[in-house]
Amino acid sequence: MTRVDWHTYFMNIARQAATRSTCDRKHVGAVIVRDRTILSTGYNGSIRGMPHCDDVGHLMENDHCVATVHAEANAIIQAAKNGVRIDEAEIYTTASPCWNCFKLIANAGLRTVYFGEFYRDRRSIEIASQLGIELVDLSQAGSLDSQ
Repeated sequence: MTRVDWHTYFMNIARQAATRSTCDRKHVGAVIVRDRTILSTGYNGSIRGMPHCDDVGHLMENDHCVATVHAEANAIIQAAKNGVRIDEAEIYTTASPCWNCFKLIANAGLRTVYFGEFYRDRRSIEIASQLGIELVDLSQAGSLDSQ
């Protein structure tokens, strides 16, 4: 068996985190990493203590379920809850961040966003370079053996 590269390793963990998602409209997972060490993970799901979309249905606005907290936000929240510094870290997410999650990523000090598929919103792509945040589309990489 061939050992996978770091991007594949962390994206595989993000995909595994996505299996915990409780909104069946989109399963998304995220992993925050610094120096090849996992700092936090997250997946999209309902507010703690609230029923899951999978169980009670969706709260829809503009063709988007707003009952869930997104994977990126949950990973940032989990780090904060546990006192883990994520400034200057990287995030791997199975789908590119929505505008709200991108704003959280930027303000949390994350410097690189690796994503597995493009999802809806191009604003983050347009603003990232102005902020010095690198966005890396791993779906375009045939082989991720570069690191």
